[in-house]
Amino acid sequence: MTTITRFDARLQRVALTRAWAADVTSVGIVATHVVRSDGAEGWGFSWTPQIGATAVHALLSDDIAHAAIGRSAEPGEAWQGLWEHLHEAGGGGITTIALAGLDLALWDAAARARELPVSSLIGRRRERVRAYGSGVNLHYTQDELLAQVQRWMDAGFTAVKIKVGKPDIAEDVDRVSAVRDLLGPDRALMIDANQRWDLARATSSVEALSPFDLAWIEEPLRADDLAGHTELARRIDVPIAVGENLHNAHRFDDFLRCGAAQIVQPNIVRVGGITPFLTIAALAAEHGAALHPHLLPELSGQLALTLPGDVAEPWAEDVEDAGFGGLGALADPSPVAIADGHLAETPHVGLGIRFCPVLTGKA
Repeated sequence: MTTITRFDARLQRVALTRAWAADVTSVGIVATHVVRSDGAEGWGFSWTPQIGATAVHALLSDDIAHAAIGRSAEPGEAWQGLWEHLHEAGGGGITTIALAGLDLALWDAAARARELPVSSLIGRRRERVRAYGSGVNLHYTQDELLAQVQRWMDAGFTAVKIKVGKPDIAEDVDRVSAVRDLLGPDRALMIDANQRWDLARATSSVEALSPFDLAWIEEPLRADDLAGHTELARRIDVPIAVGENLHNAHRFDDFLRCGAAQIVQPNIVRVGGITPFLTIAALAAEHGAALHPHLLPELSGQLALTLPGDVAEPWAEDVEDAGFGGLGALADPSPVAIADGHLAETPHVGLGIRFCPVLTGKA
């Protein structure tokens, strides 16, 4: 059996070109490195915007590194046991974000040992996926928002997502109406409330915004509110998308079984890596839900290429000025390229994601 013989992690911080909020000006990267008993090496990472990176790094360095040594290095085989080992600290959140750092490195090592990209190791089903323009833009003026949407259109995107959740719903209506007018009828428009509403406000807001032909409403309620999402799905016709703040396969199964979401958007790092992500993808297919991975296009785009398209073709999210390559964080060329509204892989082995040893910002 090939085992894990060495594992280490380093914490770095990458400054965002465009702040996501006054208090979100950087993202924390915990770059990881694993060595297997056969000498193969792999690189992975954990990630979190602004909050929690030091806690993730401590969990990786103090607990996961010690518990991982001697376990199977085959992708997926160590995950459940390590999750159970960490469960005293929580079944999801910091624990699963940290677990992703090891899981991604193990998948990377396995693919590098075979001189393949990870998508080929899993089984690539398509050569490219549709990408959509996305941005953290609720604080933008309407003119700034429209300028951003125009940039996406000029870049060839045929689908875009904008933030909603202004204190006055009339302002949301004005902004969404203006964006729809700019997009025209043939481009897809999604909206994201980032958990800002309660059930009553979500109901009235979606009713006011639904005339603008919305592909989905994302995180209308607090991500933990299963009962609220279930009731909201009964009240509205716009598909509900959730997942960036659900942290393990069990929670995705809960939402899918209750009919609380028609679209799931797992963040591959937040759920614990590729191993649980593939479980969530199988659950989505079983329940007839679409799956569009959340953020991190250099990683999620590669995984999207491996997903079945029985329910809906997966899309990749490209947040403006937030990709690792664009932020200057990668030591190698980006493993994906986004052009004309689509994402495709570029030549690489493994995940093709290794971080520069010195990054901008402070850890």
